[in-house]
Amino acid sequence: MIAIIDYGAGNLQSVQNALDFIGCPGTVTSDPEEILSAEGAILPGVGAFGSAMAEMERKGLVDTVKIAAKSGKPFIGICAGMQLLFEESEESPGVSGLGILRGKTLLFPSDKGLKIPHMGWNSIETKKKSRLLGKLSGPTYMYFVHSYYVKADDKEIVSAFSDYGTTFDAAVEQGNLFGCQFHPEKSGAEGISILRRFAELAGGN
Repeated sequence: MIAIIDYGAGNLQSVQNALDFIGCPGTVTSDPEEILSAEGAILPGVGAFGSAMAEMERKGLVDTVKIAAKSGKPFIGICAGMQLLFEESEESPGVSGLGILRGKTLLFPSDKGLKIPHMGWNSIETKKKSRLLGKLSGPTYMYFVHSYYVKADDKEIVSAFSDYGTTFDAAVEQGNLFGCQFHPEKSGAEGISILRRFAELAGGN
């Protein structure tokens, strides 16, 4: 079973629907025991960095999420969920993220003539062999909705990048800890393949 972590900010139902589609058992939960006993966990996220951290703290889930992400079991942060894995964000000055990965989240430059938020389909390219992304044959299009992007301190963990006025980290991978700035659950067949690989890593499909 894969736990879809409910901390009050997320695209929970679309992730649940995607897991149902691939036949992977998953449950939306804010129960620490259920999260930590699951074979894998997904941290979805839509909304502001500061609000998301505040909700996680209000529900008493910060330590649970940190333990789950560091447990060695497959764990993935999606969109804002990936950003929360890092230390801080320009969106919410003074608010600490989970700090599991080193780096910060920056606002897209406003002087490039591009609309913010970055919304819609954009290509990603892999930087290294990835157990989550698999073998992408050249640029592959994924669905994004975000105004801020991750800049990881350790570029060795960056598994894919994209470009929207600036090159940004589209996916990260460190052991069984993963992050996707794009929404795999909204990215068609390629996105579903990513979730299927995640489920397989968790032994859930």
